[in-house]
Amino acid sequence: MALPRPTVKSPPASRPAGKPFPVIVALDLPSASAAERLVERIDGATDFFKIGLELFAAGEGMQLVERLAGRGLAVFADFKFFDIPATVGRATARIAEAGATFVSVHGQDAMLEQAVAAAGTTGVLAVTALTSLAPRDMQELGFSCDVRGLATSRARRSVELGCAGAVCSPLEAAAVRAAVGPAAAVVTPGIRAEPAGGDDQIRTASIKDAITAGASHVVVGRPVRDAADPAQAVRNLVEQAEQARREISGRA
Repeated sequence: MALPRPTVKSPPASRPAGKPFPVIVALDLPSASAAERLVERIDGATDFFKIGLELFAAGEGMQLVERLAGRGLAVFADFKFFDIPATVGRATARIAEAGATFVSVHGQDAMLEQAVAAAGTTGVLAVTALTSLAPRDMQELGFSCDVRGLATSRARRSVELGCAGAVCSPLEAAAVRAAVGPAAAVVTPGIRAEPAGGDDQIRTASIKDAITAGASHVVVGRPVRDAADPAQAVRNLVEQAEQARREISGRA
């Protein structure tokens, strides 16, 4: 029997007064100790971090979620769950118990419904289309629509099912924002300080372009992780984000 449709949770999609724009730093590192060293080097320039599959596979992802959340930091558990619905629900419950702010889930309606039902106060983000997908990949996977159409359809449906929002590339952010409305979280990875090249994320954009398109949160990995001064790199990104927000407010 289908679960009842929940109401959409209110995510931290808009910036509270006095709080900087939420730049989420991806802790894409081989060990929890390396990830925690990066958190220390960032030195409070942001309080939001993403933990992904690399640390999960290293056997340290869940413990790191708990430790960072226990310090009052916001954590996006980007584990991209995709399994039978009951398993996704139980896994989501564990993430919620660990104190994550967001958790990402792939999948069809039943998976998302189970995740939302188990998530408690943790926001479920639907993965719409990976930033590595190219038009050729869409054809090979059997989709008749383009990436934007897929992302928009999945985002709209996920919010109808009670998800806090969706993850999409900056190139789809405007279409996704139009589909999900102003309250839902639109989280965009693939943020680059310079034109992309030489890595596996092909649908990328600047932080200004992402925010102008409607992103509520941006995820930044390489430009911070590989910086000589990660804290300054984050401060620069936050300032760029704030400038974009001021420009948007000025046009309103």
